[in-house]
Formats: sequence, structure tokens, C-alpha cells
Amino acid sequence: MTARRPTSPTAHPPQPPAASEGGDGPASDERVTAARKALLEGVGAEIAASFPGITRLGGQVVAALYLADVPRSMDELSQELGRSKSNIFANLRGLEAAGIIERRRESGARHDSFALRGKYPDVIVGAYLGRLRRVVQDKRALARRALALLGDAQGPEADAMRARLDDLSRKYDLFAELMEQLLPSIDGPVDLERLIAQVPEAVVRSLNAAARVAWAAGDAISRLSSRATRKR
Repeated sequence: MTARRPTSPTAHPPQPPAASEGGDGPASDERVTAARKALLEGVGAEIAASFPGITRLGGQVVAALYLADVPRSMDELSQELGRSKSNIFANLRGLEAAGIIERRRESGARHDSFALRGKYPDVIVGAYLGRLRRVVQDKRALARRALALLGDAQGPEADAMRARLDDLSRKYDLFAELMEQLLPSIDGPVDLERLIAQVPEAVVRSLNAAARVAWAAGDAISRLSSRATRKR
């Protein structure tokens, strides 16, 4: 009778080492890619919604410059974002005009590079406040110009138009005065952390309470006005 030979343990193919949590490896790379994609898409949507003439791609350029933390050329941004140079260039011009990025030419470099004008999101807040200030001033001038064109025209239609333009002009004058009192003249990034840190807590509480009272009063006046209109 032939003796059985001892069987060797079943051989298993070698398995790749599992990536440790938070360590390097495929899983970590996927998480980094997912986080980067989310930031690019989120910032792209935010800036496209806030600045006319700048598309989602322009916002993605901002996010790419923020993540890079160093200037990038148009070629590098085109390659990194997978978009044509013409699309990148159009958005770079819009971002530069909005005061969000700046163009640089390093010594000895053949091409321009681009960088954020300041920290993100401070640079976006500063650019948005600057745009808001310009919008208020433009609409203020528009209301006054329309009133001047209306002149002393008579009749129900002219009276109704004058009443609306007077109300519009009054509101934009109020907005402009409020911005001058509460906001500094903006030309560039706003250091949000420093600005917030300098505001005393008592002032923040007072502003919060005043805003709540103002909103409540506005709602009450709106409801009374609606009731009066329905009774006519």
C-alpha cells in the first residue's frame, strides 16, 4: 500500500497590500481625485452665478490656481482642466477684468502666467463687493437719468412712472449711503478673518438684533400694504 504524501497548504496568489486609511495608494488617490473634482465643480458654479461673463470654466480656473498655490500658464491650465486654450483665455480675461486674478511675466519667461490676486475666498468676496458697489452706482445713475428724461411730463402714465422712478432712486440712494458707511472702498481681496476678528462681539449681537427687527418691520409693513390694496 502506497503511503500518501502530506499535502502542502493551498497556494494563494499574492495579494497587493491594502492601502492604510489616510495613506498612499489607489483608494487614497481616488479620494483626492473626488475631492478635487468636487471643489472644481463647486467653485465653478459659484463664480459663474456671481459674475456675468465668466463661465463655470472660469470658476474652475480659480479653484485650480487656489489648489496649485503657484502661478500657472494658460497652457498648463488648459492641460490640467482638459479644455481648449481659447476657452481658457476667454475666462482668464474675464477673471482679470473682475479683479480676481492677475497676469505675471516672470524674468526670462516666454509666456505670461496667472495667479489669484489674494487668498481664496477673500479675493472673491472683494471682487463681488466691488461689483455690487458698481451695480448700485450704475442703477442710481440710471434712475436719475430716466427721471431727467421724463421731465415735467403730465398725465396718469407719467405720474405713475415718476412715482416708480422716485421710489427706485430713493432706494438706490439708500443702498449707496449704506455701503459707504459700512463697507470700505474695495479694490482687491478682503481679509475676512482679520475683518471678522476685529468686530467686537457686542457689535455683532447688536447688528443681528437690528437686522431681525428690520426684517420683522418690513414683513409687517408689506402685509399691511397688501391688505390695504385688496380692500380698494
